[in-house]
Amino acid sequence: MREALAEAQRAWDLGEVPVGAVVVKDGVVIARGFNQPIAGHDPTAHAEIVALRAAARALGNYRLPGCELYVTLEPCVMCSGAMMHARLAKVVYGARDPKTGAAGSVVDLYASAQLNHHTRAEGGVLEEECGNLLKTFFASRRAASRAARAEREIEKEREAIVAERLAGGGTGG
Repeated sequence: MREALAEAQRAWDLGEVPVGAVVVKDGVVIARGFNQPIAGHDPTAHAEIVALRAAARALGNYRLPGCELYVTLEPCVMCSGAMMHARLAKVVYGARDPKTGAAGSVVDLYASAQLNHHTRAEGGVLEEECGNLLKTFFASRRAASRAARAEREIEKEREAIVAERLAGGGTGG
């Protein structure tokens, strides 16, 4: 999970939501990924999908039996489905996602008896650290947004003062 956290930091450094993932086979990291939907203009470029694609290339197979994926945030429906289609043995995630989590927080695709492959899911690994990274990221984005709004308001006030002075003839002093 520490390797996945390092990937999440890479995402943050590039302005993406800090989610990172690694794929492990036989105890060795064979692929890495971090969120890239903004930079790539790709709604499917979640950390898990990036890592799954890299693992499939590394193994020369779209199926990933015997592989485990470690990700800092509970996977969404799209990523969970991709993991099951890849025949991933196990997914281990850090923080739970109460808005889009598909490993039990909102839905639990992994427990669906109707599906023909069942990837095992384990959550809560380094949960606090993974969750704090996301909380800090979003807090900093909100703070930056508030600061930008405040700066725009100040600029509007300056423009109004200048316009008022110009309308008044601009004489004096």
